[in-house]
Amino acid sequence: MEVKVINKSHHPLPQYATPYSAGVDLRANITDSIILKPLERVLVPTGLFLELPQGYEAQIRPRSGLAFKHGLTVLNSPGTIDADYRGEIRVILVNLSNDEFVINDGERICQMVIAAHSQVEWIEVEEINETERGTGGFGHTGKQ
Repeated sequence: MEVKVINKSHHPLPQYATPYSAGVDLRANITDSIILKPLERVLVPTGLFLELPQGYEAQIRPRSGLAFKHGLTVLNSPGTIDADYRGEIRVILVNLSNDEFVINDGERICQMVIAAHSQVEWIEVEEINETERGTGGFGHTGKQ
C-alpha cells in the first residue's frame, strides 16, 4: 500500500527493520535535547505529515526496549491518527521511571503501525443476545 508523506524532518523516512515488522520506528525531530523527568510528559515532534487512505489509521505505540529499560512509554497508547488528519505527527511520551531520560534529536521514540479499521452503523435495540460470559467483567475468569 502506498501512503503519501511529507518529511519536514532532517531524518530519513521511517523504514521497516525486517521483512516481518508490523511497525516502523519514528524519530524525534528536535533542535535541543529534551530532559524528561520522572512522571513528566512531553509532546515530541517527528516532522512527518501523512495522507492515509480512508479506512486506515496510524497507531502510535511504545517501543518495547524503551519501555522495559527506561520506563518510557506512549501516554495514550495506542495513539490513533485518523485518515483525515493532516497535521504533524507528534508523540505524547511519559517517563514512568524514577530516573530522568534524555531524548535526543533522531532518537527512535515510538513505533507506528498502519491498520485497517471499520466504521459501524448503530442499530438501537431493547435487548442483545446472551452469551456464556454474560456481564462478567474485569478479572471474572480468575487469576490462572
